[in-house]
Amino acid sequence: MKVVITDYEYENIDTERGLIEGAGFELYAYQVKKPEELIPVVKDADAVITQYSSVTSDVIESMEHCRMIIKYGIGVNNIDCEAAAAKGIYVCNVPDYGVAEVSDHACAMMLALGRKLPVLAGALRSGDWGYGSAIPLRRLSECTLGLVGFGRIPQMVARKMQAFGMTVSAYDPFARPETAKEQSVALVSLDTLLRTSDFLSVHCPLTKDTFHLIGEEELEKMKASAFLINTARGGIIEEQALIKALLEKRIAGAGIDVFEEEPVRPDHPLLQMDNVIATAHSAWYSETAIHALQQKAAEEVVNVLKGNKPFHRVI
Repeated sequence: MKVVITDYEYENIDTERGLIEGAGFELYAYQVKKPEELIPVVKDADAVITQYSSVTSDVIESMEHCRMIIKYGIGVNNIDCEAAAAKGIYVCNVPDYGVAEVSDHACAMMLALGRKLPVLAGALRSGDWGYGSAIPLRRLSECTLGLVGFGRIPQMVARKMQAFGMTVSAYDPFARPETAKEQSVALVSLDTLLRTSDFLSVHCPLTKDTFHLIGEEELEKMKASAFLINTARGGIIEEQALIKALLEKRIAGAGIDVFEEEPVRPDHPLLQMDNVIATAHSAWYSETAIHALQQKAAEEVVNVLKGNKPFHRVI
């Protein structure tokens, strides 16, 4: 059986090669992302591992006997899941490789924004000694954290920020009330979450239902003193509406790891603002996370090609 890696950004794929070829399968690795480039390389694949390539319906339709497509990561928005389902192809992901890292990143952004560290550091470099540039500053234990989504990552964010004394609420239509209750998290409507949160942290997947979930209307409901953090997917927040809200000081600041178009251009407005912490879709990263991601993706391929049900099936 043939396994194809469409694209990857890691130093090597020794882990995948060892596991997949060790199980008796062939592995071919490429660096192709466009549909027209993908079709000839995945046409006869039994399994496909992809990172950022655009696995469209045309690509999937060209597959002659593929059993599975797996994403290096959590979000599968670069894969046409409906087309895969129609053709009987599993779509899988690796949902648990970077939970600690992404939650740490989101919390770090909240702490830095909440203490206005970028503002204070910039003021000091300009010769401003003191705390005047950070006025007003609220005690974190007096703040409410709102979570958009309540899966693995936001649950870990909740536990970490509760250690700072924060009250935590969440909006997630699919969350189990008993899980939220066990973790002392209140499940509320999105409207309530927007109006009551001092920090709003986005952790839901990007789907047709969550695209631009937070736009101009939603941003209008937020407190002028609130901070917005996004370590999920760029398309969940309407970027131009966010830029406008920040420029008009309708929210206090933002922590952004993901953008609607990536890689982001150096002159992007969000990269020019003192009250924005922007990083390059790197919240997931640690050396441990990379190793876990590559290993778990390969193990899932071997598992499915041996005739077993997927460990983590999206479709």
